[in-house]
Amino acid sequence: MGENVFMVEDFLAYTLGIVVYFLGMKVNDHVPILQEYNIPEPVTGGILASLFCLGWYLGTGVEIVFDLQTRDLFLVYFFTAIGVNARLKDLASGGKPLAILLGITVCYILFQDTIGLAAARLIGVEDAIGLLVGSASLIGGHGTAIAWAPEIAANHGVPNALEIGIASATLGLVIACLMGGPIAKFLLARHRLYGSFESRLTVGIPHKVEDTERITHVNILGALLLIHIAMIIGYVISESIAAAGFKLPLFVPCMLVAILLSNLGPAVLPNIRWPAKSRALAVITDFSLSIFIAMSLMSMQLWDIADLAGPLLVLLGVQAVATALFIIFVFFRLMGGDYQAAVLSAGFAGFTLGATPTAIANMTAVTKSHGPAPMAFIILPLVGAFFVDIVNAFVIQFFLGL
Repeated sequence: MGENVFMVEDFLAYTLGIVVYFLGMKVNDHVPILQEYNIPEPVTGGILASLFCLGWYLGTGVEIVFDLQTRDLFLVYFFTAIGVNARLKDLASGGKPLAILLGITVCYILFQDTIGLAAARLIGVEDAIGLLVGSASLIGGHGTAIAWAPEIAANHGVPNALEIGIASATLGLVIACLMGGPIAKFLLARHRLYGSFESRLTVGIPHKVEDTERITHVNILGALLLIHIAMIIGYVISESIAAAGFKLPLFVPCMLVAILLSNLGPAVLPNIRWPAKSRALAVITDFSLSIFIAMSLMSMQLWDIADLAGPLLVLLGVQAVATALFIIFVFFRLMGGDYQAAVLSAGFAGFTLGATPTAIANMTAVTKSHGPAPMAFIILPLVGAFFVDIVNAFVIQFFLGL
């Protein structure tokens, strides 16, 4: 590393992620409006930590850079645990809402790029920048933005496409974290919707409701063992898929293996207590997601965004307003207009402006205060994991060809 870069090694970065989570929890406890609007604790802490890193850079000229290997592992933990919780009967009953969510998402990718293109022309910047600040970096996230940046830079007159794409994806992540909770709160209040704590949360422990199930080292280790077995098998499958020339995120086969084990296991080994929908598993999912979000946000290099502010903020502002209006007046109604639709609305804001983990964090914050919505935690990751990147690639190529 250069002399103006301070590298925080992986284990220390992981430890700081925990510290950042506790920082966010303390701030949320003392600022009631953050809890009222369902802002997740790791989001609060992560944004404050990234602002500290920005201040440090502006004051000293030294960049703080984090090694994020453990963060990426937590993402696999999280989605594998989501798979453990999934029941085939739930997946079957989720067929219709899954199909509706997929259809809405495909339409919204087109809508997001149309908005980006129109806004770019309105403020007088290149069309390709509008696409970068569209599905390439928002629904697509950092990975898609990085993948398409060389093509846009070489053939569409945007030499700093990579910087614009990364900056857009980063700011989109922040906006997504801050928008989902308030949208859900608005919908719940406007339509007088209420959840129920009659069943357990898929992710995390409720804020206000006590649960009599004990969490012990035995049931936590049992849940971890099943997660690890699913991850090992999923890794082998992922390597086989890669050898065949296909690219698939590691968490996808791990989640599918977990679904299979969790549904076949109780029938094959009925005397073993399986951890699906247990409080122990809820703690593991909450922990892995919280640290992933905290580490993702605290590692944002906000100084790279400063030079691109201006038009980028205008384009993102237009996208944020369009997303909020679409969710409130279209998405919520199409998804059924009920409590689950309100929870999914928080997730859809996180998903379309940020990433699937952001969507889950938004939904978790809502359900901790208002009650479980288990179907939402099944169908949204499935749409995000399987379909979006494929559809998005065709849509981006279509708009670039115009």
